[in-house]
This record gives sequence, structure tokens and C-alpha cells, in this order.
Amino acid sequence: MTKFLNKKIFFYFLITLLIFTLDRISKIYIINIAETYGEVDIYLNQFINIILVWNTGIGFGLLSFEKQFVYNLITLIIVLVNFVILYLGVKSNNFKGLIFFVILGGSLGNLFDRLYYSAVPDFIDLNYNDFHWFIFNVADIFISIGVVCLIFVELFSNKEDKLNAN
Repeated sequence: MTKFLNKKIFFYFLITLLIFTLDRISKIYIINIAETYGEVDIYLNQFINIILVWNTGIGFGLLSFEKQFVYNLITLIIVLVNFVILYLGVKSNNFKGLIFFVILGGSLGNLFDRLYYSAVPDFIDLNYNDFHWFIFNVADIFISIGVVCLIFVELFSNKEDKLNAN
């Protein structure tokens, strides 16, 4: 049992590391473009642009504050939430555990930026006509995918549990 648990944790660690690395590579690439050309404003197509913005809030720029105390408090809360996600990931079954570690990989990518840059570089701008969605990054994609998957797992596992109980 311990051998299986060690393999599972090692696999989850690799997934988390892969997501963190993909996020770091994408952000370093965009930051290097900004340092070379002074800005990042790349038109890819009518729906996607690459525009660098520095986010001092949480996901998708929410709760952005100028005050350092509030920024530090939010960062501390994020650190604590990461420990909870880690714990839940280790204690959960295979698929649910994987989902928690996908979320953790993205969260650690953004946490690294909060600590290193004091802001998170966001650069993916989805838009249609004049409507622009929040600007986000690769870490946000994995966090969002993980949360949506977790919601579906919870919805369907609860239905199965209720059906099996009857």
C-alpha cells in the first residue's frame, strides 16, 4: 500500500511540476518580449491577443489592492489554501487527487510570481467584438480546468452515492 501511495504522490508531483514549468516558461517568454520591445501587444486573431498586464489581485485580477498589507494578507491566504489543496490531493482517490494537484500546479505558478515579482503576469486576452474577458495566464487555465473538473466530480459522485444508498 505504501509503495502505491509513493508512486501516486510521485506522479502527482510530476504533474504539478509540469504545470508549474509550462506556466513559468510562458511567463518568462512574455516578460522577455516586454523587456526587449518595451511592451507586449500581439494580435493573434480576432479572438485572442497577447497583452502583458501585472495583476496584484487574485485570479483574473479580482481583489486588486494597492495596499501592501492587503496584498500580503491575500498572499498568506493563498499559501494556506495551497497547503489545504496539497492535503486534500494526498488524501483523495486517484482522479480527484489528480485534479487537486492540477490546481496546485497552477496555484504554485501564480504564487511564485506574487513572491518574486509582487504581481502575477497575465497575458492571454480573449475577446469577441468589443467584449474582453479577464486577461489571464497558463496557471489560471489549469486552476480553472481543475476547479471545473472538481465540480463535475463532486456533482456526479454525489449522485452515484445517493443512487447506491437507495
